[in-house]
Amino acid sequence: MEKDLLLVQMDCKTDVDDIHTAAALYTLMSQPDFQGVNYLPVAGTYGVQEGLYVSPNELLDVAFGKKWADADADRAKALKEVMKKAKKALNSGGDIWIAEAGQSDFSALLIQEIQKTMSQIKPSERIHVVQHSNWNEKVTSEEALAFVKATADYHKIPDGNAVGNGSPGFRTPGYTQWQTQLSDPKQLEVWQLAVKIGLEYNGVEGRYNNEAVAENGLDFSDLSEVCYILGLEEIKDTEEFFGRFAK
Repeated sequence: MEKDLLLVQMDCKTDVDDIHTAAALYTLMSQPDFQGVNYLPVAGTYGVQEGLYVSPNELLDVAFGKKWADADADRAKALKEVMKKAKKALNSGGDIWIAEAGQSDFSALLIQEIQKTMSQIKPSERIHVVQHSNWNEKVTSEEALAFVKATADYHKIPDGNAVGNGSPGFRTPGYTQWQTQLSDPKQLEVWQLAVKIGLEYNGVEGRYNNEAVAENGLDFSDLSEVCYILGLEEIKDTEEFFGRFAK
């Protein structure tokens, strides 16, 4: 925790689940045990999938201020921002942990940049990529996925959309208990905004229709990778997550 860097890379296309994932990340990073984590959310790290973007900008601004990178607006600029933090971590002896809440295309660019500018670094030892979704792998460009798997320390964990498979299951239709479980005004504001944006964009103009969200539930399944990285794989589901971390 003192040296490593956690990157939470969200494609935000075309499923609204990353909006809920960002809110869940804020909840987790607000816990005393994790306030020392050096982390950076990165939005717009999509691969070759078609469909419209779901802008997370308003939510990320509320939750994280200016401490996030926008690869949708300017991928080259976002890569520079991430590289600045990555270099600092690697030079201090830390590792890079990438939660792939989306595809591996941006990770490939980052690893290539590290290889080019920090040739002494061995990505297979210092860059750890965690993926949970067959779909995310499918819509990563073939070249990028093959490169990341061959170059980095790549971990494929059970899918966070299901309960009881070894990963937390964070896709829960009809889950509205968060409204009474959250008393902290900032956390409540973040989740209210996330749910509002999710319902506003879910299935609209050809975007993916997330049935859990459509049924007034939550889907922050991509947080399963962050839980793996932080040693929280024992969390069962959405109810346990809020039971443990809601303020």
